[in-house]
Amino acid sequence: MQQVQSLVRALSILNTLADSYDGMTLTDIARQVKLPPSTAHRLLTTLQHERYVTFDSERTLWSIGVQAFSVGNAFTKNRNLNHIVRPYMRALMEESGETVNLAVADDGEVIFLSQVECRKMMRALVTPGRRALMHCSGVGKALMAFLPEEDIDAIIARHGLPKMTERTLISPQALKSDLNVARRAGYAIDDEEHAVGLRCVAGVVRDETGIPIAALSLSGPAARIPDDRIASFGTLIRRVCHDLSREYGGIPA
Repeated sequence: MQQVQSLVRALSILNTLADSYDGMTLTDIARQVKLPPSTAHRLLTTLQHERYVTFDSERTLWSIGVQAFSVGNAFTKNRNLNHIVRPYMRALMEESGETVNLAVADDGEVIFLSQVECRKMMRALVTPGRRALMHCSGVGKALMAFLPEEDIDAIIARHGLPKMTERTLISPQALKSDLNVARRAGYAIDDEEHAVGLRCVAGVVRDETGIPIAALSLSGPAARIPDDRIASFGTLIRRVCHDLSREYGGIPA
């Protein structure tokens, strides 16, 4: 693929400055992007003219400019998670053989946005728009795991911990312990806590600040998701959520 060399070089400078916390000298920039200082300076002054970079004459440091922020912010306004996520959900279903769900948190509950059904006769069906409690669903626990403790307490106070099955975690201590395990592992498990015979493994999609904004889950009959498949499903969902977060413009875990 043919590339415009000057454009590639200018973008390399922007990427380098974006990783800098407090600005960079011309010498440091030129060394990072492997360009002669004269070439780097010419590109920087062009970028400065268009407000993509700014120059602090007192400290002789170059930094990212306001126009770069404006362009980046346009991406966050126009991105569509539902559009981006579909190929990932399809690939996840094909690799796992189980149904994949996308959900987001809403007022202390989760609401399911979309689903890709598996091809097997027995499968977990969830209609878009359906709501579920967070403490007993895989997607809910995946999202709760990364909330501050006061937010978790607020959800418990608002919705309680209703017992859905014999496996539902109905004490705050047990739930928080399970969320700690999920946080360390990078994925949460619904072990027949919402419905008898149904298991889910779920991970989170993160935004540009690293905050979870949605959750993906693999759901299926417990007979098809035995204990020895949980870890491999967890690794799979964590990898897909990592890749999806990157494409969405987020910071993966």
